[in-house]
Amino acid sequence: MTEKIVKVTELADLQAILAQNSGEGGVFLVNKPLTWTSFAVVNKLRHRLVRVFNNKKLKVGHAGTLDPLATGLLIVCFGKMTKQIDSFMGLSKAYTGTIRLGETTPSYDAETDVNAHFATDHITPSVLEATRQSFLGDIDQLPPIFSAIKKDGKPLYESARKGEEVEIKSRRVTIHQFDIQRVTEKDIDFYVHCSKGTYIRSLAYDFGKACDSGGYLTKLCRTRIGDFSLENAWELSDLVSALEGVKL
Repeated sequence: MTEKIVKVTELADLQAILAQNSGEGGVFLVNKPLTWTSFAVVNKLRHRLVRVFNNKKLKVGHAGTLDPLATGLLIVCFGKMTKQIDSFMGLSKAYTGTIRLGETTPSYDAETDVNAHFATDHITPSVLEATRQSFLGDIDQLPPIFSAIKKDGKPLYESARKGEEVEIKSRRVTIHQFDIQRVTEKDIDFYVHCSKGTYIRSLAYDFGKACDSGGYLTKLCRTRIGDFSLENAWELSDLVSALEGVKL
């Protein structure tokens, strides 16, 4: 049932499948738009699904947050399938993106302004390759201070925006594959396949530091979660429009 809903692209098929499985819930793959929060995507779909099923108590949730400046695959579950969210979150992830070398930002991405500049003249192809290989396998990673991880019941980003210092514990993550796809002046386009809990913003920052320079993430797209691919995802606007036409 999950695969059927994931791959539906025609309104008639969508309506038929939702009607047949209304009691079981379902899963949508959605391409999260740039600047949207994951919560905003869920809220938008919840509004439509509540009307489709005429159920104000319908549960809707997502399996794995994407930052506002990231795009790509977001798994949205509704109804009884929300009980499967933890299992989806435990799957490995794949991303493409761009690292800007020679600069850093407090958030490790473009959400905040550049706060430091570093030399890059010494970064040769051999330096990039050696650095890339050093991140393969199990690594210890510090999450960004600008993240939703909670410390003493409060998200870290709240402390970060107040300028408060917070002690963050490192976590062990696994980088299964890390490929440099293109290098242009200070920008590096990459592909990463990693375990759950990996922060690509931290990877970008740590990569720059390992090059004896600086680095931050300028672009990110999640392309895969487990066996679920962005290729099978709905554009959010298309899914919202399709659900507007569903009448059960």
